Order: sequence, then structure tokens, then C-alpha cells
Amino acid sequence: MSEGKLVIFSAPSGAGKTTIVRHLLSLNLNFGFSVSATTRKPRGTEQNGKDYYFISTEEFRNKINRDEFLEWEEVYPGCFYGTLKSEVNRICKNGQNILFDVDVVGGSNIKKYYGEKALAVFIQPPSLIELENRLLARSTDCPEMIRERIAKAEHELTYVNLFDIIIINDQLENALQEAEVNVRKFLDKSPDWKNCK
Repeated sequence: MSEGKLVIFSAPSGAGKTTIVRHLLSLNLNFGFSVSATTRKPRGTEQNGKDYYFISTEEFRNKINRDEFLEWEEVYPGCFYGTLKSEVNRICKNGQNILFDVDVVGGSNIKKYYGEKALAVFIQPPSLIELENRLLARSTDCPEMIRERIAKAEHELTYVNLFDIIIINDQLENALQEAEVNVRKFLDKSPDWKNCK
């Protein structure tokens, strides 16, 4: 298997992309995980530098001004997420494939930037009602934030055609298998990506 390919997973919040990404990282696919930067506070057992780089809004804005992001977005008012160019370079220098777990706009922007050199996968919830139930069960957000996330998910679903593959996460085991099959095919057949930017 040749090295240095990009795989992007995007989804509305609560659709299950992080669970799928963790599964792929547990396999022997030579993935380096691109740790995103965010201005939000850590949730649960999340660790700085492993799950996200948790930085202040001021620091995030400074990095924007210094052109340190491959992509970034103000996902909610005052809440930023982005992919640092230094993360892509770090993983590329290690000779690994790069796995991104990013929001829908970020995923579509990375796909646009790298084109056929990247595989973009959209994880879709079976319905907005099911998505709301999952967010409620997660118990990490207040009802107002859940309403915001559902409204945002409705908008994010309009981006689905910008992705190469759509996986409906109705049954997790099926979604994991579908993701693994498609990613393995891409890693085995796509042209080498040697252009670290």
C-alpha cells in the first residue's frame, strides 16, 4: 500500500463520524490523525493535543491572520474550528496517510483544495429526529445548543453532493464496515499523494 493519502470524514454533530474515525484509527492503515484546533472547551475526557488543540479565540484569530490554517470556520458565534497546516505537514513528514475528522464546511474545503487526491466521506444521520435523540442521549449540550445543532445539521445536509461517498449511519456496525471497505479501496487504488503543502 502506498503512503500519504488524505481521507476526510465530515458530518453534522452527533451523526457518529468520530466513532467511525476512531475505528479506522484502530486498524492497520498507517493513518496519522489530523488534530483540529478549536476555541470550545473540552468535553468529558477530551485531551489537548490528542482530541483537539484547545486554544483561545484570540490565539485562533492570530493564527488566521498568520495564514496557519488549511481551513477554518466560525461554526457557532464565537466558536471556531480549523485544520492547522502544521498538522498536515507533521503527518506527511511521518510518511502516513492523513485522516481528518472535520465539520462539513471544513471537509468540503479540504476536498476542494486537494481534489482527487483526497477521499471525502459524509456521514449522514438516518433522520433529523434520530440526530436530535442522539444529541439528547449524549448529554453534553443544553437544549438551546441542541436546537442550534439541529438547525445547523439541516443546512449541512445541503453539502452532501460535495462529498465522494455518503454513508447513512443507521446501524453503527454497518456504517463502520462500509467506511472501512471504501477507505481500503481508496488507499489501495488512488494515485500517490506526495505534495505536502
